[in-house]
Amino acid sequence: MNYSQSKKVGTVLKYVVLVLVGFFMIYPLIWMVGATFKTNNEIFSSVTPFTAHPTLEGFKNANNSYGGQINLIRSMINTYSYVLPKVLFTVISCTLTAYGFGRFNFVGKNVLFSVLMATLFLPNVVMNVPQFILYNNFGWIDSPIYLPLILPSLFAFDTYFVFMMIQFLRGIPRELDEAATIDGCNALQTLVLVICPVLKPAMVSCALFQFMWSSNDFMGPLLYVSTAKRYPATLFVRLSMDADQGFEWNRVLCVSLISIIPSLIVFFCAQKSFVEGISAGSVKG
Repeated sequence: MNYSQSKKVGTVLKYVVLVLVGFFMIYPLIWMVGATFKTNNEIFSSVTPFTAHPTLEGFKNANNSYGGQINLIRSMINTYSYVLPKVLFTVISCTLTAYGFGRFNFVGKNVLFSVLMATLFLPNVVMNVPQFILYNNFGWIDSPIYLPLILPSLFAFDTYFVFMMIQFLRGIPRELDEAATIDGCNALQTLVLVICPVLKPAMVSCALFQFMWSSNDFMGPLLYVSTAKRYPATLFVRLSMDADQGFEWNRVLCVSLISIIPSLIVFFCAQKSFVEGISAGSVKG
């Protein structure tokens, strides 16, 4: 076997392995989609997503309300009423913070950057108690506009995004800043008109990560939202598991499937910029 043939065989084997790994990774989602059309008894009778007797019972019951206070549509509206502002504020605050660390020298910069990086190693669960006490003292618990979930994003609370953008900024030539200064731009104009267009892939990655993480967040709403009519989709999924009447797993799976559809749509629409941001940010610096 010559070099050309061995190279082709290696390429084929590589793609076969990738396809198999991809199939095993996506199979749980395929099974969940198929299970939404099964009866409760069929769900645990087979590992295949196919059914001989499809039913729409799960979808019909997916929007059932609980005490007239919350249903699936209302819960999804609740979810994105705080997720969208949180995404917007996160992108703005993290971009400004990364711009400050990446482009300016000031007293205590190295110390503050070290503290910033140290918070990456701090598990979020460790912060739950002090955050709850702080927000409770502010009177933000069970806020109708989800203040505990939104306001921290105004202050670059998610350190990972700041670090990711700083890494991306290090790959942007400073000559662009100097050219903008010569043209009469101040620091803010340079950021908005020159840096942000180049930083777009990283900003899209930041927005997508925050969108998906916030949409799937269970602990935050569980701690800070106590009124049923304000529950987001993550709490509604848990609420749909009614132990008093037995689990209707097809309904639970339908609720789960419907609740992740917006995240899937957003991800696939911005997939190109997302991949560019991740790959560029991983090699900069």
